Amino acid sequence: MPSTAKISFPSQKKRTTNNMYTLSKKFSGMKPSATREILKVTSQPGMIAFAGGSPAVDAFPTAEVTKLSNKILTENPVSALVYGVSEGYQPLRDTLRRWLSDREKVITDDDEVMITSGGTQVMDLCARILCDEGDTVICEEPSFIGSLNCFRSHGLKLVGVPIDDDGMNIDALEKAIKSNPGAKFIYTIPNFQNPGGTTLSLEKRRAMYELARANDIVIVEDNPYGKLRVAGEDVPAIKTFDTDGIVVYAGSFSKILAPGIRVAYAVVPKAMAASFTIAKQVSDVHSGVLNQMIVSRWFDEYDVDAHIESIKQIYRKKLNLMCDCLDKYCSDFITYVRPEGGLFIWAKLPDSVNMTDYVKRLLDCRVAVVPGNAFLIDDTAECHYIRLNFSTPSDENITKGIKIMGEVAKEFI
Repeated sequence: MPSTAKISFPSQKKRTTNNMYTLSKKFSGMKPSATREILKVTSQPGMIAFAGGSPAVDAFPTAEVTKLSNKILTENPVSALVYGVSEGYQPLRDTLRRWLSDREKVITDDDEVMITSGGTQVMDLCARILCDEGDTVICEEPSFIGSLNCFRSHGLKLVGVPIDDDGMNIDALEKAIKSNPGAKFIYTIPNFQNPGGTTLSLEKRRAMYELARANDIVIVEDNPYGKLRVAGEDVPAIKTFDTDGIVVYAGSFSKILAPGIRVAYAVVPKAMAASFTIAKQVSDVHSGVLNQMIVSRWFDEYDVDAHIESIKQIYRKKLNLMCDCLDKYCSDFITYVRPEGGLFIWAKLPDSVNMTDYVKRLLDCRVAVVPGNAFLIDDTAECHYIRLNFSTPSDENITKGIKIMGEVAKEFI
């Protein structure tokens, strides 16, 4: 029986006798997503997982998806199993154009709708078509690790801008733009930011757009959580101000339908559309046709807006429960800004506490959280934050897990 060779992944350039190959310069420093790695631990029996990022499973319309899948594969299976168009399944694109025009006001005759395989692919396509290796991207800090790693994989320089309670600090953004002439785009998650939970104010959205326009910088507006608002008032998207064709707007069905569907979309200025298509063709050719047809039929046969309202009830209850438990069990140890939606709470520990030690001690007690430095551009920097997810755990585990966090905190006070 042949032996199995071990494959090593060296971070250095020099080839050694034990290495089969050398990684590219732009990939050799890449690290696995901390959230993905922690999720491996959360599968252990008895582990309370505050480290995930998935929607609540009871929010999935499983019966509807089953019915739609069966109907598609019974009536005309070949249409769902052949190659598709790179830009996306046309009936879904048409439906999205109407939906986004009526509800979000984020699309005009000067934009195209492109279907992607998950929201992160929008970031990948933007990096492909807008940037050369070594170019600069300005990001919120902290920010979604999936997008940060995507940009790193293209060899881009990341410049972080701190976030306030109402989103990216605009003064710091202006300084970052001046210090990095030629930056290619600003990456922002304006609604219930991951991991910060903050929402970019209307005033700051307008200021960001004006800065981008004045400095010839594209804005990539990533909005996977915007429809999960459970408190406060909706804030218009940055894309609604876009009279110059400089904003790419990204949305997803991962949070309102199901993440395994892997259907997302981008609203792209027409001037970029052809390049997006080519980039899509060299990435994955097209997104899964069956999944796109399921989403399209979901709009045709069900009340999507009513579904969104129903799942917001689930998230409102879970968010309030976690916040109430934090206030009850951890008020002398953890501070946070209560988000108005989304899936996450960005919790700050006292400056005197070693965050990594606290996270490890929680794991010993069968509670998994994400260390905050995972979301920083320099993940070796000192950090006193942890990210908590309230959508995945049961109500019972939210209460139990936060109580354990409070008990462990006593060891560090």
